Amino acid sequence: MAERSKSLWDMVSAGGPMVYPILLCSFVLLLVVFERTLSLRRRRVVPRLFVERFLLQIGEGGLEKSEALDRCDSNESSIARVFTAAVRKWGKPAVEVEQAVLDEGERVANELHRYLRVINGVSTVCPLLGLLGTVSGMMQSFDVIANSSAMGRTELLAGGIGSALLSTAAGLSVAIPALIFYLYFVGRVDTLVMEVDRRGQEIVHLISAEGLEDRRNRPRGNSKQKKAA
Repeated sequence: MAERSKSLWDMVSAGGPMVYPILLCSFVLLLVVFERTLSLRRRRVVPRLFVERFLLQIGEGGLEKSEALDRCDSNESSIARVFTAAVRKWGKPAVEVEQAVLDEGERVANELHRYLRVINGVSTVCPLLGLLGTVSGMMQSFDVIANSSAMGRTELLAGGIGSALLSTAAGLSVAIPALIFYLYFVGRVDTLVMEVDRRGQEIVHLISAEGLEDRRNRPRGNSKQKKAA
């Protein structure tokens, strides 16, 4: 086990100084991926049970404005903040309620995209760091061989190039997972933002002046149909 650890450290050392910033990038990547994995869980953004019950109770007239605000304040999800912004415009024209939903929804979308640029930056910078380390290492290898009695010994040149390529391998080893995580999280955020927008439109139709008027008229229409029947 000790030999294996030593061998790994030797490989890191042989990769040159550019391996250390690559290792730092990999550590940052792990932290960001862990944080985003927790933050982008559905129950922290759009908890299905809360959303369905909230919209159902408002649609059935079971919640007034103050009760709806209390219900949103007791929930820490992102969609609850969008609902709060909409409920504060309770009874206002649909355009005004929708604008409140869009404003808060944009703030939520910005928070969901937080740190994704860090992951994208790691996937972009690490290969360049690795390439810089390789170029620097090859230049040093050529310089050492040219100024020594080892001129013409290709095995020494091959060994130097092999060590220099370690930094490129290290850079790609971090950049490829970073790119995969970036694409995954971007897709995840897009799905959640569309869900927030769709639910926001639903509450606009329920609590806007037009929506409330439609709900007030709906029972009378149904009763007339029953009488006609």
